[in-house]
Amino acid sequence: MMNGSGIGRSGRPGPTMPGVSDPVSQRPTRIRVDLDAISHNLREIRDRVGVPVMAIVKANAYGHGLLPVARHLQAQGADQLGVAFVEEGIALREAGVTVPILVLGGMFGPQVAQYIGHDLEITVSSLAKLRQVESAAEALGRKAVVHLKIDTGMERIGVHSYSCGPFIEAACRSRWCTIKGIYSHLACADDPDSPMTAQQLERFLDACAHFERIGAPMPMRHIANSGGVLHHPGSWLDMVRPGIALYGVLPEPAARRTLDLKPALSLLSQVVYFKVVKAGNPVSYGATWAPTQDSRVVTIPIGYGDGWPRALSSRGAVLIHGQRHPMVGRVCMDQFMVDLGPDGTAFNEDEVVLIGRQNGEAISVEDVAVAAGTIPYEILTGLNERIPRLYQGG
Repeated sequence: MMNGSGIGRSGRPGPTMPGVSDPVSQRPTRIRVDLDAISHNLREIRDRVGVPVMAIVKANAYGHGLLPVARHLQAQGADQLGVAFVEEGIALREAGVTVPILVLGGMFGPQVAQYIGHDLEITVSSLAKLRQVESAAEALGRKAVVHLKIDTGMERIGVHSYSCGPFIEAACRSRWCTIKGIYSHLACADDPDSPMTAQQLERFLDACAHFERIGAPMPMRHIANSGGVLHHPGSWLDMVRPGIALYGVLPEPAARRTLDLKPALSLLSQVVYFKVVKAGNPVSYGATWAPTQDSRVVTIPIGYGDGWPRALSSRGAVLIHGQRHPMVGRVCMDQFMVDLGPDGTAFNEDEVVLIGRQNGEAISVEDVAVAAGTIPYEILTGLNERIPRLYQGG
């Protein structure tokens, strides 16, 4: 057993991660992304739905890394990419991504010219925003490609399905907008038993039927998110928009594993300090936890400053030597502590698995979300750029 000197069992400084020469990237905490797992999940989704796939890469590709993942998806033949903000789309274009990209978030008027100038498809969610797009497109002398957003129950953005007729008609008359798609978003599809999904789909199809009523060509219809792909075949229509399922994670505990998904992300760290804590001596801020007997405690160099939730304080767990050990005391900004018990063993530099597999045991993103009292989306997207990412496969 080692003390807190920072020297491992070999008596030498910790090893450099393979393939990494930048000292900044030698941080013991790192994310490993398996691009082959993403390829596998994309194939699973395609085989299930039989329609084009818009791969969602917003929020840094759900924590997996926007540019490497988008480039990989393009190489894998993804039909389209989806992002939340125009800035994400511009970053992809500047990185050489040429596949069609839809910006899903609410459009900000002063940025419309940037959408058009970078060949980004625009979500148009109201008549007023349609006019803004037309004005910018006319000023640039270049048509805008748009997707009309219909609100079928989210009450977030989009024209209500029951009053969308004039909006659709105005878009069809537009000289400066090409309508590529019409879409909505499912609020409860992660739960396969929610009756709201059927209600939303019915509202959406009725809104789409307005194109037929006015004799206009039907654009591409899409409404299925990951929950729709997993649970609701009727929602697949002309294209699907998987996000979290593409990365091998179920959207919530109620979701059914109808696809053979492979998790693409592992979160790893290493022990940087060991000590024996005497019975009754509290650990970390607030003195919220103390061992009932002398116990061996190690420190792990990742905290809420990296996006590792403070809500895991004395609730989360990690794997060391293939054994599950509890996180104890409050998670700090840059580190947290783990209780090995009175007889546990760990050395400085030993691998610690926060998300992933070790010696036949596993901690999933879903497990972490349950422990933190949140959803897998928040766990993944919370992992910030302070953690270096390593890519394998592809």
